[in-house]
Amino acid sequence: MRAEKNRASSSFFSHFWSSALRAKTLTTYSETSDRTNDGEGLVRRLGLFDLILIGIGASVGAGIFVVTGAVARDAGPGVTISFILAGASCVLSALCYAELASRFPAVVGGTYLYTYTAFNELTAFLVFAQLMLDSHIGTASIARSLASYVVNIIELIPFFKDNIPRWIGHGSEEIFGAISFNILAPILLALLTIILCRGVGESSLLNSVMTTLKVVILIFVIIVGAFEVDVSNWSPFAPNGFKSILTGATVVVFAYVGFDAVVISAEESKAPKRDLPLGIMGSLLVCIALYIGVCIVITGMVPYQFLGEDASLAEAFSSKGLKYVSVLISIGAVAGLTTTLLVGLYVMSRLYLGLGRDGLLPSIFAKVHQTRHTPVHSQVWVGIVDCILAGLFNVTVLSHVLSVGSLSFL
Repeated sequence: MRAEKNRASSSFFSHFWSSALRAKTLTTYSETSDRTNDGEGLVRRLGLFDLILIGIGASVGAGIFVVTGAVARDAGPGVTISFILAGASCVLSALCYAELASRFPAVVGGTYLYTYTAFNELTAFLVFAQLMLDSHIGTASIARSLASYVVNIIELIPFFKDNIPRWIGHGSEEIFGAISFNILAPILLALLTIILCRGVGESSLLNSVMTTLKVVILIFVIIVGAFEVDVSNWSPFAPNGFKSILTGATVVVFAYVGFDAVVISAEESKAPKRDLPLGIMGSLLVCIALYIGVCIVITGMVPYQFLGEDASLAEAFSSKGLKYVSVLISIGAVAGLTTTLLVGLYVMSRLYLGLGRDGLLPSIFAKVHQTRHTPVHSQVWVGIVDCILAGLFNVTVLSHVLSVGSLSFL
């Protein structure tokens, strides 16, 4: 009896190990086209401009309005160099992504697909698990922040000033040190999930409009702020030495993360081999230019030691009496968070779709709607998980869990 159990156990682990170490074979472009023609795949509707806007939409969020001031308080005006160094390192990573995107078949998967093909199934699944941990928690945090910004804008109307309960958008008082109810965040997530389920055309249109809005606002902010710059505020340029600039670069590098979302759009790109590399590099270069412009303006307007840590850009313009610019910045923050949230939900659903196709998740995740050509089941699942997280937990707790998840992966 014991010998039979040992053989059965050995057989199980042998089968598991052989399955875990198998790699994914590359599909051809014609096979992905056949899947689309059969109604089982996604539809190629995204052009180069759409892909660039997806990359910008995923990267430029509230970070550009907040992180700049927080890092500048330590790095001083040298925060500009921090963003340049972080951008340069991301360019090297983006070049690798661009090369892989041009070599691999135009299917969903991104980093997961590359890992599955280059290494093995077990490593790929672990990469997926880490991506989902970061993405779900990160998206829920963004939804909470977006709800808070929306309430702040609504409260600019005198009738609503101080009349909106905290549990609607800012979050209720904490229970057991972690639970904090928020009603608006799940509602916003549900609305964006519905848009994504309707089709990539509708979601791409919303992303294009909101991304264009925030880029225009940022360019306007940079131009207006340039007339308020006092060059004496740039001295000393690095008050705490070059080490603080390098430390700042390690912090702000996360502000560029998002260009990899372009890779997930491979199966919905019209000309993936040409447009994916251009979309990755184009979106990253635009983000670098915007970040550098904001850094130069904000450190020139206000001495670095007086910059706020929570809403540094808005506070800088308020200190100069430009309240209307502060309102525009709040609107830009809402647009930025909306696109980041939209692209985050989009990316996660496509990753679930890829694993469903590979048999690593139940086959229901691999189903694509016959007329909408979207992975509705995967998209709804992503929306439900994020609604629960965003409705119950505050941003601080979610961020701490996210940091633990990133540390475990490293």
